[in-house]
Amino acid sequence: MSKELVFGHKSPDTDAIVAAMAYAYLQSKLGYDVEAVALGEPNMETSFVLKHFGVAAPRVVKTVSNEVDSVMLVDHNEPQQSADDIDKVTVTHVVDHHRINGFNTAAPLYYRAEPVGCVSTIITNMFAENKIDIPAQLAGLMLSAIISDTLLLKSPTTTDKDREAVKALAQIADVDYQSYGIEMLKAGTNLSAKSDAELVSGDAKSFTMAGKNIRIDQINTVDLNDVISREDGIKKAMSDEAAKEGYDLFLVLATNVLDSNSELFVFGEPKDIVEKAFNTTLKDDRANLPGVVSRKKQVVPPLQEAFEG
Repeated sequence: MSKELVFGHKSPDTDAIVAAMAYAYLQSKLGYDVEAVALGEPNMETSFVLKHFGVAAPRVVKTVSNEVDSVMLVDHNEPQQSADDIDKVTVTHVVDHHRINGFNTAAPLYYRAEPVGCVSTIITNMFAENKIDIPAQLAGLMLSAIISDTLLLKSPTTTDKDREAVKALAQIADVDYQSYGIEMLKAGTNLSAKSDAELVSGDAKSFTMAGKNIRIDQINTVDLNDVISREDGIKKAMSDEAAKEGYDLFLVLATNVLDSNSELFVFGEPKDIVEKAFNTTLKDDRANLPGVVSRKKQVVPPLQEAFEG
């Protein structure tokens, strides 16, 4: 059996990196020769998590066909979010919790997708199904991923499976997930240490809708004023990135992780589709979106529907 690489999406968040590590560990126990890698450097939150549990970050790669013939994907399936040469390798496994779009293979594969808040929740259940114990250190990482993706179980994407996984993982890791979760989320919101360009690319994903190239970034903060005060620089960075990469529409969602309030910044066209999607009126290419915290459930679906309508 030849070696396979396991990885999450570009601009990786905590779940993209941790899920790759967890799935690689599980697959190694099932007899596969695998290595977890990442398609980008860990962000501040993920770095905090890795340091807290004393784990080294996976090595970063941009291409994979120069190393292996086949790969396993976690936390994504859309080609534009994956390795640059994903079309040159065989995808043998996918574990995801997002929409399926633009994904196809020439051969059968293992594909598991569930509408839960976090891929690490799915993998937690896969450990149980295969009767494989989760080491305490890895449990702490997986717990952190679920806290990150569900905003400490406050996101509308949160399910009972996520809540059950958090309790189980917290017990294995011996962690008070409430106090740790707040500390972890705050650790990822030190925006002063990031440039405007880093802010608009740190947690960004690309989508294709009605033939348009869409980029959606999310910035987590504990004070929206920390983002709003940098509005001019953020909009300039959005413009520069859109021109460089050919994005038709660029959205940046700034989210207060403590009160679930968000501010939306928009660059490009069609802006009327954005207004339709969120039932709002943009003022100076900006709108307040109370209660909107999930890109996966509250941003992408209404935007897709507005484009198709």
